[in-house]
Amino acid sequence: MKTMSNDSENIFSNYGIYDLSDNLELFLPNTSIRFQKISDNAFSYFRENSEGKIIEKIIPVKSDDIKIELAPIRPLNHPARRTNYVFLKFDKEIYLSENSAASIFVHCPIEIGIFLIHNSNHESLDCITCNPLTSRFGLYGTPDTGTLCKYAKVLLASDYDDSISYVNGVMQIVIENTLSFGQTISKVIFPITDNSLYYDKSKTILDGIKITMKKRAVVNIADVKTTSVETDWVLSPTWEDGTTNTTLEMGLE
Repeated sequence: MKTMSNDSENIFSNYGIYDLSDNLELFLPNTSIRFQKISDNAFSYFRENSEGKIIEKIIPVKSDDIKIELAPIRPLNHPARRTNYVFLKFDKEIYLSENSAASIFVHCPIEIGIFLIHNSNHESLDCITCNPLTSRFGLYGTPDTGTLCKYAKVLLASDYDDSISYVNGVMQIVIENTLSFGQTISKVIFPITDNSLYYDKSKTILDGIKITMKKRAVVNIADVKTTSVETDWVLSPTWEDGTTNTTLEMGLE
């Protein structure tokens, strides 16, 4: 087994589909993966991370035409699946004057999925995080009624090419302030289950969101909608159809 000592992305495995006709090794930051053919109708799966945690599985197969896909997935599985919401805390505040709008790009944590492909079906075999420091929970709201979220402090990005391989993707956020006074935005909370992911080699982009700050009765709210990105990058198999509109009390101070 090779040791992950050099974090140059050139030594790591790209996202994509791999034939599983014989032994196969994949390498990611802090993680090594090995498929080994143990019989005509079975493979073994071995994964080890930088902390020495090992996952082993046996994969029975009925066909010689077996493939696996390595792809970015939503950051919802580590350390455990507890929520569909993501809480992104920006490294820089965004100020919007009354009746104005802005478009920004931000980094968003991702995880990596390994999918077994047979008969054109994708089955989830394993999921990985290459940066355990982003696998934290945060609470939006009060302790008794708040929303549990996956939490991350994120950097603003320059464009879609600014993602950090294997660790995060880039998404566009359009913010519209329809209120009659200015607002400072430092964070955003939204369900990420409707945001598709797309990859090219080791890079990732995500569907964006549009946030509309407005008044409903006497309460200021932030209405969040998923927006599709136009790209020729490969769609991750975590794709789900449909969009969700989310309305939260204003929490973008």
